[in-house]
Amino acid sequence: MTKPILRKQRCAIYTRKSSEEGLEQEFNSLHAQREACEAYIASQRSEGWVLVRDQYDDGGISGGTLERPGVKRLLEDIEDGLVDVVVVYKIDRLSHSLADFAKLVEVFDRNGVTFVSVTQSFNTTTSMGRLTLNILLSFAQFEREVTAERIRDKVAASRKKGMWMGGVPPYGYRVENRKLVIDDERAAQVRWIFTRFLEIGSCTELAREVGTRGLRTPRGNRIDKKYLYRLLNNRAYVGEAVHKGDSYPGEHDAIIDRETWERVHAILTESPRKRAANTRAETPALLKGLLFGPDGAAFSPTHTRKGDRLYRYYVSQTVLKHGAGACAVGRVPAGEIEAAVIDQLRAVFRQSEIVAGTWKAARAHADGITEADARAALQQLDPLWDELFPAEQARIVALLVERVDISTEGLNVRLRVDGLVGLTREMLAGGIGEAA
Repeated sequence: MTKPILRKQRCAIYTRKSSEEGLEQEFNSLHAQREACEAYIASQRSEGWVLVRDQYDDGGISGGTLERPGVKRLLEDIEDGLVDVVVVYKIDRLSHSLADFAKLVEVFDRNGVTFVSVTQSFNTTTSMGRLTLNILLSFAQFEREVTAERIRDKVAASRKKGMWMGGVPPYGYRVENRKLVIDDERAAQVRWIFTRFLEIGSCTELAREVGTRGLRTPRGNRIDKKYLYRLLNNRAYVGEAVHKGDSYPGEHDAIIDRETWERVHAILTESPRKRAANTRAETPALLKGLLFGPDGAAFSPTHTRKGDRLYRYYVSQTVLKHGAGACAVGRVPAGEIEAAVIDQLRAVFRQSEIVAGTWKAARAHADGITEADARAALQQLDPLWDELFPAEQARIVALLVERVDISTEGLNVRLRVDGLVGLTREMLAGGIGEAA
C-alpha cells in the first residue's frame, strides 16, 4: 500500500513588539517569539510544515493598526500565493483590533491560508476554531481598552499635580528630566509677542512682524496667525497645567505675568471683526481695495510701530502668500503712494478737458451749472484737502478713483467719471466744506 502524498505547507512567522525598548539587545522579544514559532513548526514537520525564508517582523509598532511594514509584506506574499500557514506566538501579536483581525482572516480565507497561534492552538478553517478566535480577540480588545483607560487616568492625575506629561513643549520652554524649563532666548521672544499684541491688537499684523524678525517654530516652520492664537491662549505661559479645559498650578515657572495675560485676553475676547475695524480706524488707508501690482494682485494696508512712531505700508497679496521677491513691486510706503495719487488727482482737476466733461455730465442732472462753476468746485478740493478728516479723505478717494495700478515704471490712476460728477455737485452744495 502506497503512502498518500503529503502536501507541503509553507509557514510564515510574524512577530511584533509594541515598544522599541530592548530591541537593541542581542536577544530580544522578537527573537524569543520567532524561536517559539520555529520550534512549533518543527514539531509539525510530519504534517509537511516547512519554514519560509522571509521574516515578517514589526518592532516598536502598535497592534492597533494594519499600517505596519511587516504585515503589509506578509499580506502581499499571501496574495501572491507564497504562504500557506501564518504562525504567531499569540494572536494579539497580529492585531489588537477585532475589526482589523476580521480583515486579516478574510484575506487568509480568500487565499486558503491557515492561521495558528503557538500558545493558543486552534485552526481557523473550522467553525469552532473561528469561534474561539473571536472570543480571544474580544478579550484582547477589552484588555487593550482597560489599559488605555488606566493610562488616561494616570495622565489626568499627573496633570492635576501640574506635571509635564510629554509631547512638544510650548515655544519658550525645553524639557529637562521630564520637566519644563524656561529657554531664556525663546522666552524673550514670547514676552515680545505678548507685548506687541497689546500694542497692535491684531494677530494678522503680528504674524507679519514675526516673519520680518525671522522667528520660526521649534521645528523650523513659519509662525502664522493660527500659531500665534494658540500661543497667546496657552496657559502654560502663566505657570499652569491644563487637562481637558481645566487649569491646575504647574510645576514649571511662568514666562508671562498675570497682568499681561489678563490684558491680552481682554483684547482676544473682542470679536476679530471689531479688532480689525479698530486697527483700520487707527491707521486709515486711502487706497484700500484700489491699489494693484504689476501682476494684478491687490495690495493690502499694513503698519508697524517703532517707539511712538507709526509706519504705514501697502503690501502685495502675492508677497504675503509666496514671500519676498515674488512680486516686482512687493511693498510701498503708504504716505508716499497716497501723496502721489492725491497729486495726480489735483493735477486732473486743473485739466480743461476733464472740467468740461464733468460740467457736461453734471449739467444733465442739474440745470444752471456753468463750466466755471464746475472748475471752481473741483479746484476747491486742493485747499480743503488737508482739513478733512481721514475718513472723509478715504471716502472722496473711493468716490473718485476706480483703480490704481503700480509698476516699476510708475502709477496709473483710473478715475470714475460719475464720481467726479457727484463730487462737483457736493462741492457746489457746500457738503464737503461742512464735513471738515
